[in-house]
Amino acid sequence: MRLGIMQPYFMPYIGYWQLMNFVDQYVIYDDVNFIKGGWINRNRILVNGAPKYFNVPMLGSSSNVLINEVRVDHNEAVICKNLRSIEGAYRKAPYYDIVNPMLEEILWCEEDNIAKYIKHSFEVIGNYLDIKTGLIMSSDLKKDNTLRGQDKVLAICKLLGATEYYNAIGGRELYSYEAFREHGLRLNFVKTQNIVYQQFDNEFQPNLSIIDVMMFNSKETIKEYLQAYMMISD
Repeated sequence: MRLGIMQPYFMPYIGYWQLMNFVDQYVIYDDVNFIKGGWINRNRILVNGAPKYFNVPMLGSSSNVLINEVRVDHNEAVICKNLRSIEGAYRKAPYYDIVNPMLEEILWCEEDNIAKYIKHSFEVIGNYLDIKTGLIMSSDLKKDNTLRGQDKVLAICKLLGATEYYNAIGGRELYSYEAFREHGLRLNFVKTQNIVYQQFDNEFQPNLSIIDVMMFNSKETIKEYLQAYMMISD
């Protein structure tokens, strides 16, 4: 069984979805410390030809709490502002009318837990892109939570009966091929290939939110992008 484990990122770039789409089960790693300034509650869209951050407002965010202890601030004014920003950026994009209702459903989600709020967004977009991977909250697993780093990942793999573990290429320094082999697991990394598409008449800006990808590309094209990666193994 192929397993992926990643922290919940809000509307992440295409590489995140490639990993989720490839594995059989995907663990949303919500019982590790929140990272301020990371990708959990923010991402980037294209505004006037340049990347610009947009954020999910939060309550109680701190590097001293777990991700699933952070709450979403359902500030109506901020939600409306984010939707207006997206409209201003993409209303002339070819797939705006298809994508925007999904974004409204995601941003107006009433879930308070930031990890479950993001899980809902995964389900909405995953359904659109025909991603069938099972989603599991790490906090729902009965495991030894005193473990850290690689040891905790290995414990989750064992608990779920994984035979292969997959991670984004950025995590290559965090894991040891030898340690995984000792546990009867194959360690693999997914590296996104160069994906370029038309963003109005602007110079292409890579690695933006999946929002940007969906606004400019058909569902069929995005499903092709989900296969545009290299697999790096021992």
